[in-house]
Amino acid sequence: MDIAHFVFGLFGNAFGLFLFLAPIITFKRIIVNKSTEKFSGVPYTMTLLNCLLSAWYGLPFVSPDNMLVTIINGAGAVIEIIYVFTFILFAPKKEKLKISGLFAIVMTIFSAVVFISLFALHGNSRKVFCGFAAAIFSIIMYGSPLSIMRLVIRTKSVEFMPFFLSLFVFLCGTSWFVFGLLGRDPFIAVPNGVGSALGTLQLILYFIYRKNKGNAKTKTTQEESMEMGTAKPSKNAMGDDEELKGDTS
Repeated sequence: MDIAHFVFGLFGNAFGLFLFLAPIITFKRIIVNKSTEKFSGVPYTMTLLNCLLSAWYGLPFVSPDNMLVTIINGAGAVIEIIYVFTFILFAPKKEKLKISGLFAIVMTIFSAVVFISLFALHGNSRKVFCGFAAAIFSIIMYGSPLSIMRLVIRTKSVEFMPFFLSLFVFLCGTSWFVFGLLGRDPFIAVPNGVGSALGTLQLILYFIYRKNKGNAKTKTTQEESMEMGTAKPSKNAMGDDEELKGDTS
């Protein structure tokens, strides 16, 4: 692993950790209110699956020179598990069953990938199989803010798309994109290239509509919903009958 490759991996770890810790503000609200309110638990379970698959892909016997990928995604998996169980604890019964079932599906998919890669595949075929699995769910995770970007364009307001979160989506995606290019690893470069591009679009939208952040009554929602797409604004706050849809860092 050359120096540039290692340095961009460190950058990716730092920016990735920020993204994983961003929902702490939301969960502080959930714990204080003892209710998940209108927040969605889907993004955390899907991000968990992405972290588990990416951490597995980065292990030396799956792909070489990618331990930094395993380190940050391993940490991310622990953080996301805490989020998921906290959400289940305070969610209403229907949502509790939904997220519990989704969590079971996530663990089943991950277990299947691990089992197949360990006992049915070897060498490059193992890397390709695990790489495809990790890349697919990384793209899904990065693509989750699309509903928020649509809302920004429709409402001409960036109230529900915090600047710093958009910035770190861009920085994280770009760092891992370069890391993947330097390591000649398309399974890292391609999905993070998508993340970098989407992060760029978010920043462009932010600067276009930065002066429109909603009224004073709804400004706190931006701070309390740090991860994009996990909360639904009220109909009155947005001035129409369409609600913000849920997510998938």
